[in-house]
Amino acid sequence: MRRLAWLALVSCVANHGAATHQRVDAPVPMKRDPHAEFRARFANPGGMWMPMQMALPQHREAFERLGVALDAEALADPQAAPLGAVVILGGCTASFVSPEGLLLTNHHCAQGALVFNSSGETDLVQNGFTAATRSDEKWAGPAQRALVPQSYQDVTAAMTDGLDAIADPVSRKHELDHRRKARIAACEKDRPWLRCSVSKFFSGGLYQLIEMLEIPDVRLVYVPRRSVGNYGGEKDNWSWPRHTGDFSVFRAYVGKNGRPAAPSPDNVPFKPAQWLKVTTAGVEAGDFVMVIGYPGFTSRTATAAEIHHEAEWHLPYFIDDLQQVYDLAASHTADRNHETAIKATALKQAVQNFLEKLQSELAVMKASPLLADKDHLDDRVHQWAAGPGREQYRTAIARLEQLLAGKFRTARADFEREETFNGSSLLAAALSLSRWAHERAKPDADRRSGFQDRDMARAVASQKQLAKELDRTLDREGFELQLVRALQLPEADRPWLAALLGVKPGQVLDKDLVQKTLDAWYQETKLGDENVRLGLLASGTASRLAASTDPFITAAQRVLPVVLAQERVEDARAGERLLVEKYYVDATRQVLGGALAPDANGTLRITYATVKARDPASHDPASQAFTTADQIVAKNTGQPPYAAPAEELAAIRAKRYGSLAAQALGGELPVDFTSDADITGGNSGSPTLNARGELVGLAFDGTKEMAAADVTFNGARGRAIHLDARYMVWIMDAIDGADRVVEELGLKPQL
Repeated sequence: MRRLAWLALVSCVANHGAATHQRVDAPVPMKRDPHAEFRARFANPGGMWMPMQMALPQHREAFERLGVALDAEALADPQAAPLGAVVILGGCTASFVSPEGLLLTNHHCAQGALVFNSSGETDLVQNGFTAATRSDEKWAGPAQRALVPQSYQDVTAAMTDGLDAIADPVSRKHELDHRRKARIAACEKDRPWLRCSVSKFFSGGLYQLIEMLEIPDVRLVYVPRRSVGNYGGEKDNWSWPRHTGDFSVFRAYVGKNGRPAAPSPDNVPFKPAQWLKVTTAGVEAGDFVMVIGYPGFTSRTATAAEIHHEAEWHLPYFIDDLQQVYDLAASHTADRNHETAIKATALKQAVQNFLEKLQSELAVMKASPLLADKDHLDDRVHQWAAGPGREQYRTAIARLEQLLAGKFRTARADFEREETFNGSSLLAAALSLSRWAHERAKPDADRRSGFQDRDMARAVASQKQLAKELDRTLDREGFELQLVRALQLPEADRPWLAALLGVKPGQVLDKDLVQKTLDAWYQETKLGDENVRLGLLASGTASRLAASTDPFITAAQRVLPVVLAQERVEDARAGERLLVEKYYVDATRQVLGGALAPDANGTLRITYATVKARDPASHDPASQAFTTADQIVAKNTGQPPYAAPAEELAAIRAKRYGSLAAQALGGELPVDFTSDADITGGNSGSPTLNARGELVGLAFDGTKEMAAADVTFNGARGRAIHLDARYMVWIMDAIDGADRVVEELGLKPQL
């Protein structure tokens, strides 16, 4: 079997419609809305669907019965409305909401841009930002880029045919890399404004070549104050009820010829082919909603052994590491050096959000039947593979399990080495510069992905971004933290640590040596100078870096062989998995009757659901589908994280809502709402659309039961949390006076 047929995947999924969504066969009483009863009974079974999968009968049937005006099959075209308006912005999702390139995403997705534009005198992280005119819109920084999808092409055959004939797994992996780079190079040839990629689905059952415009000139337009955009802070994170105005507004700029260009005062707003209509008509409990975005990563097709390893070792170990990083950042949020405090605040928020996700994910995995269910499914997969004529499946699955066992044996040493090498921004930069010098000696096509000529612009942007983000105090303490953790490894598992620190014969490698070494490194290094880094990036050679006396460069040179050796180990594993992993995924699909969306991998996905309370029968506000502005007043203490702006509290007490009040909520202003949409990391900022394809909110979080979404979907109790567009517009209009933005959204300021 040379490769799994994608057409077979589509065929099996198409025949599964009746089993996926609950049918309502009893006569439906005549109502004003004939679809209301089905929506009331509808429960999202989960699935982050590729656009091409939306043409399947199961989705067409569901849309018809839900009363959706959009044609599900029309969503199979990722360039048509509404999908064509949804883009990648950093690690988040954003969407065009005007013909003038206006982008809408979450508040927490703007933290890097706020830090970049802040200083000891100007704290945009706390105070937010409003551009009075277009000329006042601030460049979001070199690391902030908008990726706008242009085309999708199936390249499965070109990527996989003949790989099984290559006996050596490393050579097999390199051949796949060669094919990927060749496809990307051909895609980008003479079109420097494009960023192309080859994405893998179903563990190699499908490959797509994806073309995207890469827009490097993205500017801040409007971000509410932290006391609005992060209201409730860490205490409310991953919980409900929420009252968070988690939104921000950017704009994409391009050259006068309409193509992406380096940031310049001469650039003009980008004219997107598609943009979403923002509506303040709102939604109610039971209404259809759809989330479109770029979820980052899920492992729902992983083996039971992988899930057990995650729950029993990796998550607890990773959580312990992150908790130490969080405590470090928290200790500096009130630092006397104000710039350190600004950066520590942003770091603390980022780490806390991820930390609480992992903590909740672990709790769900331990408390729920997830592990037992995964074991049961794994047993069914093995039983299916044991059937006649499936020897290839049995052999492949057995080999996959052997590869995983080898990976688990070295997991702790691998984790600590990787975290240490990335524990300092200066060391990470030194390693990157050393690797660029190493790869530059090769022909461009033979270089490692990430170190080709096409990657230089991003590498330069990364070094420029570092100039604004680096804080020596935080960097030093974070690095020491990881080095001390690595000291706890058995000596046989950390020979690289002595090499990194340059330990001389007779020296004792302990915490005192770590501290003395770092004292000297941070005093002597010149790598904090942006010009030094950019010079080495542009023209550094292996001999030039070998001759360097900078302590971080010399440390990177000592451990570069370790990095290269580990890559060879990983390449061998990946080369073997190329031929076996897809069989486990296909067997899982067979056992499930074809109802399988591919794992999230940072590509465009669709999930649809209904606005749903955690417990519709309960009268407890914590169980309802909506929160309202009056609850902010009741919740407010005047101290962070419950310290809403005074003018907001006054406007709420006066019920100055205009037409944005919701009659279904007793005339109150809706703030956030919940649904049973299937989302995960990367969906931050994803537009939430109604049955007409209009933007009614933004996805920004989930309840703790959704924290395990990377490995399973819990639609019974877990809820996605969305910002209501009515609250967003109200904050712009009534509180911050961002009338210019409101008008560009096609709405009329009224407050």
